[in-house]
Amino acid sequence: MHSDVIRVLVVDDEAAIRTAVRPSLVELGFHVAEASRGEEALELLHGGVFDVVLLDSSMPGIGGLETLRRIRAFAPRLPVLMVTVRDREDDKVEALDLGADDYITKPFGMRELVARIRAAARRVKAPARPEDAPIEIGEIRLEPAQRAVTKRGQTVHLTRKEFDILHCLMSRAGRVITYSKLLTAVWGADCREEVEYLRTFVRQLRKKIEDDPSNPLYLLTDVYVGYRFADAQMLQEEASNGAHELNGHAMAGAGPESAVLGSGDRGSPSTRRSEEG
Repeated sequence: MHSDVIRVLVVDDEAAIRTAVRPSLVELGFHVAEASRGEEALELLHGGVFDVVLLDSSMPGIGGLETLRRIRAFAPRLPVLMVTVRDREDDKVEALDLGADDYITKPFGMRELVARIRAAARRVKAPARPEDAPIEIGEIRLEPAQRAVTKRGQTVHLTRKEFDILHCLMSRAGRVITYSKLLTAVWGADCREEVEYLRTFVRQLRKKIEDDPSNPLYLLTDVYVGYRFADAQMLQEEASNGAHELNGHAMAGAGPESAVLGSGDRGSPSTRRSEEG
């Protein structure tokens, strides 16, 4: 098998989901294997090599979260995308805290799913960056050693905690960081429940780095879950989507990426750009 082919293990007890996902992924060049339960998925992972696991959070048997916990015991860096339902926010938070790389909410579109799979595979294959190496995403540049941030070459004046929040998010760009993880990283474990406190800092941070803080491009909210900083690929896709809309083209289009499992092809229903509430 060619080394560039992304090998995906789809784990879901719903045959309809597996049947809908597999043909589209295969047509796009992915190699796909299937499992209907966590126990079966663990056997396949022990016996084969995969680049990404798409794991349903609610399954019979040991279930999705216990499967994730066991995967992390022997494959700590294997990208795992959890599939959740819209009203199970606690499952999303628990999955991310257990080490899931991302989540996608049913119903979802194939375009969104493919983007998440490719992003997860790309992140794990990227070379490790030295801890003090500058991070540049879009027009934002962060230099950890100097604790300096610029936008379009102009200095952005941040407080110590604002810098720490931005550094934590930019160093994990594209990934959701739960509220509790972000609070623990910046303020310590004793503050892991202080979500409103964090939101206040994020609002101030957006005012300093975003052109339109009410419609942020970089610092995005995953509702009731946490925050993510857009990575370069997300920014490129946003620009591309904007160009299509300006030109009056339909985003759905034809082809395997236009398929929708349920409804909604323009991102997870639980993901918003600005602050919820």
